[in-house]
Amino acid sequence: MFSQPDFWVAVAFVILMAIFAYFGIHRTVLTALDHRGERIKAELDEARRLKDEAAKLLAEYKARHAKAEAEAQEIIASAKDEAERIASEAKTKLEDFVARRTKTAEGKIALAEAQALADVRAAAANAAVTAASAILSQSVQGPVADDLLTKGIAEVKAKLN
Repeated sequence: MFSQPDFWVAVAFVILMAIFAYFGIHRTVLTALDHRGERIKAELDEARRLKDEAAKLLAEYKARHAKAEAEAQEIIASAKDEAERIASEAKTKLEDFVARRTKTAEGKIALAEAQALADVRAAAANAAVTAASAILSQSVQGPVADDLLTKGIAEVKAKLN
């Protein structure tokens, strides 16, 4: 038994433990382990607190994101409504403009037709007077012819104008 190395290792271990117990090393080791456990526990508590704080921040940012998204949708809807309103106003203004321009053009056309009709009547009257004067001057002569010619010209002018 004394020649076995396992026996001497066990004896050395027991002696070492006795020395440790005499000097109170076990209390120092236990105290160090307790402090380390407390420090780890504090770090875990801090990690939990930071995790909770991060979760709160994440929820807050998600809420802000959702709010911003809703505001963006509202802005887009408002812009679409405004664009539709502006387009309908522009269409109404264009239709009014076209109607006014059409009415003005129709008025100008009616005025031009009336002027053209008056010009045609005047030209026809002048042509009739000229033709009647030429015919009457060739067929009738003397004072009777002059009198008839004057009356006829006045009568044609009065009727055609």
